[in-house]
Amino acid sequence: MPRRVPRTLLLVAALMFAVPVAQPLAAQQAPLMTDLMQDLAGVEKKFVELAKATPEDKLSWRPGAGVRSMGEVLLHVASDNYFIPSAFGHAIPSATGIKADDYKTLMAYEKRALSKAQVVAELEQSFAYMKDIMGKTTAASLTQPVSLFGMKSTGQGMWILAMTHVHEHLGQSIAYARMNGIVPPWSK
Repeated sequence: MPRRVPRTLLLVAALMFAVPVAQPLAAQQAPLMTDLMQDLAGVEKKFVELAKATPEDKLSWRPGAGVRSMGEVLLHVASDNYFIPSAFGHAIPSATGIKADDYKTLMAYEKRALSKAQVVAELEQSFAYMKDIMGKTTAASLTQPVSLFGMKSTGQGMWILAMTHVHEHLGQSIAYARMNGIVPPWSK
């Protein structure tokens, strides 16, 4: 006659095997974030290539009075790469001087007169920071309400806004570059 295994033992064994497979939803990486991170990597590559292809003297070029210069656009992207994750409660690195919900510190960050090498370094560091935060975003957090400058959204909506923002300014940077005779390296 076969030996009977106690139900308690069966239940414990089933739970031991089920726990690693059925992690809580909050601990799972969101598929949306995987896609957005791939997109961000492509945008980052283009921004860095374009910044490197821009002659130092063209960083101060602006299409008109009261409009951001090429360098300011690049630093604006970097500042928001730090700033947008603050909507999710992530601390902005103190070395940036940017404070959460403080527009003046954002403007001061992008108005700094930096060398081309410094602008490239700022871009690279800001994209690394943003990718790190995106990598920590869970599926459950995407449905949570977030607020930035009084704008209310969900986590998902805010990450989509972040991606829209970098794409918008990539297009602006391409237009600035072409107005100055700079061909984006990936389109040669």
